[in-house]
Amino acid sequence: MQGRSCTKAAEFSLSDYVEYEGHMKKVIFYICVAAFCFGTMEVALKIGGNDLDPFQLTFLRFFGGGLVLLPLAIRELRKPGAHRLNAADLRYLLILGILCIPISMLIFQFGLMRTNATTAAIMICLSPVFTMVFARMFLKEPINRNNLLAMLLGLLGILVLINPFDLAPGNTPAGIMLTLLGTVVFSLYSVLGKVKIGRIGAFAQTSLSFIMGSGGLLLCLMLLQRPIVQGINLQNIGLVLYAAIIVTGLGYLFYFLAIDASNAITGSVTFLLKPVIAPLAAFLVLQEKPGPMGLLGIGLVLAASIINLMALQHNQN
Repeated sequence: MQGRSCTKAAEFSLSDYVEYEGHMKKVIFYICVAAFCFGTMEVALKIGGNDLDPFQLTFLRFFGGGLVLLPLAIRELRKPGAHRLNAADLRYLLILGILCIPISMLIFQFGLMRTNATTAAIMICLSPVFTMVFARMFLKEPINRNNLLAMLLGLLGILVLINPFDLAPGNTPAGIMLTLLGTVVFSLYSVLGKVKIGRIGAFAQTSLSFIMGSGGLLLCLMLLQRPIVQGINLQNIGLVLYAAIIVTGLGYLFYFLAIDASNAITGSVTFLLKPVIAPLAAFLVLQEKPGPMGLLGIGLVLAASIINLMALQHNQN
């Protein structure tokens, strides 16, 4: 009888292990897809920006991305016990959307067109570093020594990468300042987004803020008489759809699926892979070749991302 009990326990252990292994494979798949989507963002936007107006491209990609997430947002809001949106929530979502799209991502798009795709990609990888600062200011979240080390390494990595005393071909001072400003504002968006995301839901907040922010940008397009769909043709429609559906829509979808299937710390590995994928994509598609100093800068930012992830895990524990 005792031997039978031991056998049952072993069977349960093996079953649990198989189930855990299958679950982790699913999480890894989600992370890899999200990292690929986010890692190819700058290359797609740089190519698309050659033919399309920056206002137009930013509007199309976030409006399309918001629509991709909308069915999941509706399902999230219809769950039993889900929070019912009120006027204050809608104002909050509108502010988030305006901060992210007509301000942060539009500035970033203008900067991207004046820098190399690799430089812009690594710059936005610093977003978690600036997020720590804003989280301390607005949410009173603590900053420990690992956070400070990650911040210093990240800033040093950017300085080494861009080398302000000898800019690489394709990088301009204006482009670097704009991508940095767009990254800082995106960090502020990330921090403010923490205020109600637990109540509203990740899919609902992301989708609705994207759609509402895109609506604000659409108003700007109309007032400034900039193109909305003009200029889109068979040659560039693929890039527009890729930026909207793959980069923005599926990127955020699989990122949130990874978090839902694991936790926020594990999901953050997505942004740990971006400093690796983005330079490779820029090299393969745009033939951008970072020199030794560029590789050192990328390595420092990657180290900062690892330390930041470890600090986040420590804070959660």
